[in-house]
Amino acid sequence: MKLVGPLTGLGAGIAAAVLAIDQLTKLLVLTRVDFGDNGLLRVTPFMDLVETWNTGVSYGLFPQGADGWWILGGLKLVAAIAFFIWLARVYRPIEAAALGLLIGGALGNAIDRAAYGAVFDFVSLHAFGYRWYVFNVADIAIVVGVVLLLYDSVFARAVKSPPSGGS
Repeated sequence: MKLVGPLTGLGAGIAAAVLAIDQLTKLLVLTRVDFGDNGLLRVTPFMDLVETWNTGVSYGLFPQGADGWWILGGLKLVAAIAFFIWLARVYRPIEAAALGLLIGGALGNAIDRAAYGAVFDFVSLHAFGYRWYVFNVADIAIVVGVVLLLYDSVFARAVKSPPSGGS
């Protein structure tokens, strides 16, 4: 099994950057932000910083108890390894970038689970009376990575495939 391909460096570099930015922002928010009595710091009219610990999968679904952190952390680690193996086989920069985002995001949240038993989420967006899910940099990277993979699978590959039909 080949573990290094022509764009592995690109994807690995993006993964490392995402992981570093994710962990740095979490550390800074955890150690430097005073959430006050109401548990939030208003940053803009549409964004707050809050302290939220996610023990479940995305959006808090299927929460794990204090001893179950390793299940979801392990799944994130397995996903990161699978994405790295996939990365070694790609030849399009957009696909490599997307996989790098997914790897960095998965590892960032896996580190949280190992260190704290839950993922630290802190960005809360809201507007017109609606509040969205609280998230972190790793979550943003994962969402952008998935969107890029979907874009690549629908548009980039379709452009390179021959037209169907006969003559």
